[in-house]
Amino acid sequence: MMKRFLPVIISAAIFLPMMFMHSCANTTQAPTGGIKDTIPPLIIDINPLPGAVNVPVSGSRIIFRFDEYVNIKNPKNIFLSPPQEKAPKARIKGRYLIVSFEEPLDSNTTYTLNLSDALADNNEGNMFPGYTYVFSTGPRIDSLLITGTVLDCNTLRPVKGATVMLYRDMADSAVFLSRPSAAVKTDDWGYFCLPYLADTLYRLYAIRDENGNNVYDPDTDLIAFADSLVRPVVHVNDTLPEMLKYDMTDTLMCQARRVDYKLRLFRERPSKQFLVNRERTADRAAYITFMAPYVWIDSLWVRGYGADQLISQFNILQDSLEIWINSRKPAPDTMHVFVNYRKTDSLGRMVPSLEHLRLPMPEGRRVLHKMQRKNIKKEDTTCVYTLTAKPETVEQEGFSLEFKFPIVSENFDSLDFRYLNPKQKESRGEVSVERDTANLRRYVIRPKDKMLQGYEYSLKIPHHAFRDINGFWSDSTVVKVTLPSDEKLSLLSIAMNGVDRKIIVDLLDEKRNSVLRSYVIDEDSTLPFPYLKEGKYSIRITDDGNRNSIVDTGSLLEHRQPEAVLFVSFGESEYIDIPAGAEIEQSVDVKSLFEE
Repeated sequence: MMKRFLPVIISAAIFLPMMFMHSCANTTQAPTGGIKDTIPPLIIDINPLPGAVNVPVSGSRIIFRFDEYVNIKNPKNIFLSPPQEKAPKARIKGRYLIVSFEEPLDSNTTYTLNLSDALADNNEGNMFPGYTYVFSTGPRIDSLLITGTVLDCNTLRPVKGATVMLYRDMADSAVFLSRPSAAVKTDDWGYFCLPYLADTLYRLYAIRDENGNNVYDPDTDLIAFADSLVRPVVHVNDTLPEMLKYDMTDTLMCQARRVDYKLRLFRERPSKQFLVNRERTADRAAYITFMAPYVWIDSLWVRGYGADQLISQFNILQDSLEIWINSRKPAPDTMHVFVNYRKTDSLGRMVPSLEHLRLPMPEGRRVLHKMQRKNIKKEDTTCVYTLTAKPETVEQEGFSLEFKFPIVSENFDSLDFRYLNPKQKESRGEVSVERDTANLRRYVIRPKDKMLQGYEYSLKIPHHAFRDINGFWSDSTVVKVTLPSDEKLSLLSIAMNGVDRKIIVDLLDEKRNSVLRSYVIDEDSTLPFPYLKEGKYSIRITDDGNRNSIVDTGSLLEHRQPEAVLFVSFGESEYIDIPAGAEIEQSVDVKSLFEE
């Protein structure tokens, strides 16, 4: 008699706790008559039963019987922990899901098989809410758990589908070389619950596993890690909110779950150093790029030219180097560049390496040299530059003057800056000129007086004001700009108080996809964000620990987390809602914000 009712008992044991939780996966009533089926599939039998022990390491399979026909929608989400080199093999036979293993299981090990986001019914495609099946190849089931969230380090948004991994092996190399002792995927909220763990110490990682091998590949994967060792203390209980399968749209219940660890996912900069690319970009210009940042170059020279005839510049991460030749003699058909730098050898050591780069003239330039002079374009005999100014940012960023090639002769005193007031009276103004520290070909030109609405501003570069390394003189140009005057635009002013470190303050859009304005400060300041359209915005503050004015990523082997990023809260919201035509003042206590 007991055997007759076993399927009903199993189904009730698995799903009754979920059905009585608010907004859990199985809360809708069964359809009647012709009403559309909205009920997800139910497991009504499992063989072996959940919690089975002494399961054979070879030839074992798990059979799930459902109350209706199902199909496998996402086979990668049938996830075994600890994972094997080959994923479990799953197939459908009637109303049964049969899971087998492609290689022997480990002995005396507690395993979980997670079915979240993997199955759906055949009729309406209702997704199976998920189930975590546990069994052991030893005499007992481990009984502890840990929980947490995985967030993107730059946006602090939850990361769905990240693989969270625990390692008993404490070696730094374990995450690169071996599979974890336990693993699980994060849900829509970036949330994870790793249940049925042994009482021991672990290292905790999370990766975005691009190739699905459950091993960290720094060339393709993102990673997060906990600063200290992890020891689980909470015991597994089927009624714990953390163990239940929730409707991911139920914000209240999903956010109420216990969080033991918060992991920030980041992309490491490559650690192996070698030269990856090179290109001749013009007669007297080339660039070379390296795999890792902060390359160590002992010496660099170009055949036929002295050191005083070379101009070079790294990008801010020092993994790309631009080279220009400041010489009037005809450029060679092939530029021979010699780079003596520290390269990673097969043993992972940084050793001196000399590389000879042969850079032929770009194909278009070869043709140009053979053409008659009447066919040469104006830009082939002129010092080329761009002069730009954006109405919304000109007060903060000024006019941007960027040359195609470095200049060797300049006359900034000849710049002609004028403004026209609303009564059409024209006056001359003064400007300051500053070379961009990250780009020697770019200059920032700022008016010395405060810019006013209703005024038209113009900056003129006269003829022959500049000469570049090719010996070409610049033409004249004029750029005009007027501050936005739309009454629907708003001004946000934020007083940054308690600034006890160097910070980067970014204004982001609602999706946090783009930085609209940015400031770098190291003292109390009031930051204006003018000309904002109606909408929601975020304020991101980054602790610029190394004071290089960029947001730096982390390093796993150096045990360095990415630079701390915080988003300012406005009441109970992480967004500030800007209405049309408003002037809004806010204040932020930076010191207390980082102490929270």
